[in-house]
Amino acid sequence: MTVATARHILVDSEEKCLELKTLIEGGEDFADVARINSSCPSSRNGGDLGEFGPGMMVPEFDEVVFSADLNTVQGPVKTQFGYHLLEVTSRS
Repeated sequence: MTVATARHILVDSEEKCLELKTLIEGGEDFADVARINSSCPSSRNGGDLGEFGPGMMVPEFDEVVFSADLNTVQGPVKTQFGYHLLEVTSRS
């Protein structure tokens, strides 16, 4: 089974998501931006979601996490929870 580790930032609008993506792509630290802006409890850990396999997260997440390039900010990804920026940190 494939497993991945990822971190994310959850916000309530696509605009906010794009704004934060621009900050990160401009050199801001993903973990710092997550701690300040993410509404998910994982924000305390810089958005780190730990390790998980297919089907453990919502389908929109799986689609990105198990296909995207590593260490590249992906998103906005819309789910029932809001808008996410995702970064896959490892996959094996």
